Amino acid sequence: MASSWRRTVGNVRSFIGNSMGGLRGGSNLASWVVAGTLAYFLWIKPSQDLKRQQQEQASLAASDPYRYVETRKPIPDPQVTGLVYGNKNKDKESKPED
Repeated sequence: MASSWRRTVGNVRSFIGNSMGGLRGGSNLASWVVAGTLAYFLWIKPSQDLKRQQQEQASLAASDPYRYVETRKPIPDPQVTGLVYGNKNKDKESKPED
C-alpha cells in the first residue's frame, strides 16, 4: 500500500516535469526566470505604466480642470486648410438679406 502512493507521487512529479519541457535543475529554473522576465517587461509593465498614466491624468483633470491640458493636437478641418476643395465658408456668404 505504501508503494502505491509513492508511485502516484512519482507519476505526478514526472508529469509536471514533462509538462515544463523536460528540463531539470538549474536550466529549468533559468528558463523560467528568462520567460518570467520577458513576460514582465513585454506585457505587465507596459499595462501598469499606461494605467498609472491614465490615473494621473484623471486625477489632474478632476482636481483642477483649467490646469489640465490635453497633449493631442486637434484635427484641422480639411476644407478650411484647403485639402478638400469646395465651397469654403459658404454659410458666411449666403446669409439671406431682409
